[in-house]
Amino acid sequence: MPPIHWIWQQPDWPEFRWQADKLAPLIRQCVREQGRLLGRLGTIDDQAGREDVLDTLLQNIVTSSAIEGERLNVGSVRSSLARRLGLATEGKPSPRSEGLAELQLDATGRHDQPLTVERLFTWHRWLFPQDDFPLTTRIRVGALRGEEPMQVVSGRLDRPTVHFEAPPRLGLESQLDAFLSWFERSLTDAGIDPLLRAGIAHFWFVTLHPFDDGNGRLTRAITDLALTQAEQQSIRFYALSASILDDRASYYRILETSQKDGLDITAWLEWFLTTLLRSLDQALARIDRVLAKARFWQAHRAATLSAEQVKVLNRLLDGGEKGFEEGISAAQYQAVAQVSKATATRHLVDLLEKGCIKRLPGGGRSTRYQIDQPAALPGGGRSEWPEARRE
Repeated sequence: MPPIHWIWQQPDWPEFRWQADKLAPLIRQCVREQGRLLGRLGTIDDQAGREDVLDTLLQNIVTSSAIEGERLNVGSVRSSLARRLGLATEGKPSPRSEGLAELQLDATGRHDQPLTVERLFTWHRWLFPQDDFPLTTRIRVGALRGEEPMQVVSGRLDRPTVHFEAPPRLGLESQLDAFLSWFERSLTDAGIDPLLRAGIAHFWFVTLHPFDDGNGRLTRAITDLALTQAEQQSIRFYALSASILDDRASYYRILETSQKDGLDITAWLEWFLTTLLRSLDQALARIDRVLAKARFWQAHRAATLSAEQVKVLNRLLDGGEKGFEEGISAAQYQAVAQVSKATATRHLVDLLEKGCIKRLPGGGRSTRYQIDQPAALPGGGRSEWPEARRE
């Protein structure tokens, strides 16, 4: 019997096993955060909700490609998504961005449709539109890979390191059919937790590596489909691919280790659930900022503010890398609002008097200001944000 180097060479492949007691706490945490996230959705107004969905889908597409080392035209992808979501568009779509938008929305928006070979082939064609990839004759677009060995390698050409080798081409159709049959059956299998099902599907498909190229992106689309089926809704407020990108080295490391191991994939599922939990936590933090923004503008709906003041306030409310989490100085206000030093000072004093911002400890040139966030929406309910927020 030849030596076993890869998991698919195991006699019982693909009869995966896992240690349920070790994964149970992580599953409970993920389910709890999923519930919290879904519970927040009804508190966001429709416009803000659609824009947050757009941002999430965009982040998922861009980061899924970035995991493979591809940089996309963000404006083009945003335009393709926005048009499909009924939002205002600014960028110019391309065949590439149109295909990526179709793929993402098909995977999440048609979760009630079966995953078939034909659907996978369509997804693959969307990944590699001929207008943007005129040289894809080397890639079998919309078809399974060729007879040559499929390997993931690194290092020198004369001394490559083989990180993974996929199952041989002979018998690939039957292996893919087995995966797709399991994917359909497991959807109603009470013995498999839906989140574990997503993790198993991810590992199984990426191990099959059925296409010449695009396997990673299709794997993550299948994972999004499985997670959407678990939640029974197509609205996306978290981007798993973004969390994978944040820990890309660990992602490839756990895949390589697991693909060289036995059929107990507990370590992979533990990594997957931990990454999913981080993605859910990040989404909750983002939605909390959306709700805080709504509370703020509801509290100050009667305030007379300039377009520059609204622009800076929204930057502060949005948080994140560009949100001045440690507060904004007069010089930074001047740069963001594109106003003179005197105007920046006058605007900040006005915002202080209206209770929009508060002064942080410190003085002189180091004085910084932060949003003075109201505790709750006056009167409850949803709020409208000023149009200048889009600047």
